[in-house]
This record gives sequence, C-alpha cells and structure tokens, in this order.
Amino acid sequence: MEIVLGLLIIAIGSFCQSSSYVPIKKVRDWSWESFWLVQGVFAWLVFPFLGALLAVPAGHSLCELFTADNSFRIWMTILFGALWGVGGLTFGLSMRYLGVALGQSISLGTCAGLGTILGPVMLNIFFPEGHYLAQLTAAVIIGVVVTLVGICIIGIAGGMKSKSMSEEEKKEAVKDFNFPKGIAIALLAGVMSGCFNVGLEFGSTITFADSAEIYRTLPATFLVTLGGFVTNAVYCLYQNSRNRTFGDYGKVSLYANNILFCCLAGALWYSQFFGLSLGKGYLAGSPTLLTFSWCILMALNVTFSNVWGIILNEWKGTTSATRAVLLIGIVVLIVSTFLPQIL
Repeated sequence: MEIVLGLLIIAIGSFCQSSSYVPIKKVRDWSWESFWLVQGVFAWLVFPFLGALLAVPAGHSLCELFTADNSFRIWMTILFGALWGVGGLTFGLSMRYLGVALGQSISLGTCAGLGTILGPVMLNIFFPEGHYLAQLTAAVIIGVVVTLVGICIIGIAGGMKSKSMSEEEKKEAVKDFNFPKGIAIALLAGVMSGCFNVGLEFGSTITFADSAEIYRTLPATFLVTLGGFVTNAVYCLYQNSRNRTFGDYGKVSLYANNILFCCLAGALWYSQFFGLSLGKGYLAGSPTLLTFSWCILMALNVTFSNVWGIILNEWKGTTSATRAVLLIGIVVLIVSTFLPQIL
C-alpha cells in the first residue's frame, strides 16, 4: 500500500509540473527572458528554500548542513545544478519550437534515461567503496529501456504530425514551430537536464539524521535548483541587455497579473520535486523503485504533458493514425512506471 501511495504522490507532483506552463501563457507583454527569470525566482529559489526548511528538525537550522565536511558534495550538487540549468534554458526553448507535448516528450525522455543511469555511475566514480552501480539492476535497466521506447513512439507521432500539417496549421498550434531546430534543442535539454538527478544523488547525504524520511532530499533539491538559477539568471539578464528588454521589469501596471502567474507557474513546477521527495519516502521498502523513481517522474511528466498538449489543441489537424501512435506511446510510458516492480 505504501508503494502505491508513493507512486500516487509522485504522479500528483508530475501532473502539477506538466500544468506549470499553462499559467505562463497568461503572462502579458513581457519578453521570454523576463518571464523566465521571474518565474525562476519562485521555481528555483523561493519554493525550494521553503521546502528545504521542512527537513530541518526543531532546534536546528538549515545552515548547519553547509559545513566543511559536506563541502565536496555541496559543490558537486550545485555544479550539476548549474549544468541542469543549461537544460532548463533549452527545455523552455524546445517547447517554444515544438509545443508543450512534443517538446517535453523528447527532452524529458532523454532526461529520464540518462538521469537514472548517470546518478549511480557518477557516484561510483567518486565513491567506489559505495558500490553504487549495484543500484542499476536488470529491472531498472529494463524499465529505462521501456520508458525510452515510449518516448521514441511519441517522437514518431511528432514526426508524423510535422509531415501531415500545413505551415499555417503548425503556426496556429505552436507559433514558432520548427521541427529540426526543436528536436536538436530538445535533445540537448534532455542530456543536460539529466544532471538534476546526478545532483540529487551527490546531495543525498546532505540532510539531518533525524529528518522525516519524506523530506530528506529537499535540502539537496534546493542546492540543485540554486545552481540552476545562477545559470538561468546569467542568460536571462544577458538577453535582457542584448534585446533591450530591461524595461519589462519597469511595467508596474503588469506586476499584479504577471507576478501572480509566474508565482503559480513556479509553485506548480516545484511540485514535481516536492512530490518526488515525499513519494521516495514511501518507496524506501523497494530499492528498485527508489532508484527508478527519477525515471518514473519523467515518464509521468511526458504523459501529462501530452494530455495538456491535447487539451491545448496542439495535435489539432493531425490524422487519426498520428493520434493512435501518440496514444500507444502514452500507454507504454504508463506501463513503464510499474514495470520494475512487477519484474
């Protein structure tokens, strides 16, 4: 029962994340770099910090975790967070050129596979005495492969969509639709985004021994998003300067609307990792699912993002065959989330 509850919590967080780009559509008269930075303040600083505080037992402070003894793991966690930040930037661009459904599918699919495998591999390189490669059991590898198969199927549906739609229909569904450019950016986003889980693995011991199990990974999550925020902030401010869009922040009349929806988007985005932490607390009895939890989250993100893609009419005008392939891909992804436990 605890495993089912853990998976359900991760699914709820995933659904919230996949909904996070809907509020952004309500942001008015700001350039991409301006709203991306503002929502990032909430998504990568404010809410992760508040989440990390939940892992602090009474009588302690969060600063107690940031000691010289933890310095290597802290800096590695932040470093991989900064690398993930590159993925976050290109992730947003992938949806700009491919739409919510296809952009998230390609990016998160690559992220799911690499993130799951790279975490234990990198830890084993630096801490071979921990035998972290033992986490990559046959069940985990099979689950990753099935997840990637589901992503490939959805990618095929995206290719079919591109071929079957006229240029006018593409622009109506996704304003800046560009399939070749979008695919390249989405793959880069996926590779770099996988670094998030690597950062979580390095930061897994940065916690209090008496923290509740469901909150134990939240301090590491904050460090990863902190590194990612730095990368994104530098890029966005550079774009503000290059495009002369610093004036966006001076449009006081838009604050009530834009900051509200950026805050909502940030809260929804962070929900995936808050849910992942809580969910992993209930999966402790299944080491296989614990290792596979990252892939589960990404698979569910892809599933829900495509549901939103359908709701937002991004697949409007496609053939029944294209939609059937998309549905098959979604079903495969859903199956992949339970497969390791069955095996």
